[in-house]
Amino acid sequence: MKTIILTAAAARDLDGLPAKQRQQVSDGLAEYAVSGRGDVKRLAGRDGYRLRVGRYRVVFDEDQTILAIYIGKRETTSYRRN
Repeated sequence: MKTIILTAAAARDLDGLPAKQRQQVSDGLAEYAVSGRGDVKRLAGRDGYRLRVGRYRVVFDEDQTILAIYIGKRETTSYRRN
């Protein structure tokens, strides 16, 4: 099992989501941390990975911990924001 750490920006992003989507994203992160299952791909053109949970994306770096950098809708600036 890996540890999940949210940056301050990612925590604000998660807190800003509607309750249902917040729970889905949290569950998706937890499932990936425990079992390694989830729709995860390496990002092209930059370091890191993305986890897709419905319409939302979690951009993160991974080693022994999962450092979530950004949480947001795919339709927005998910992949352009640091």
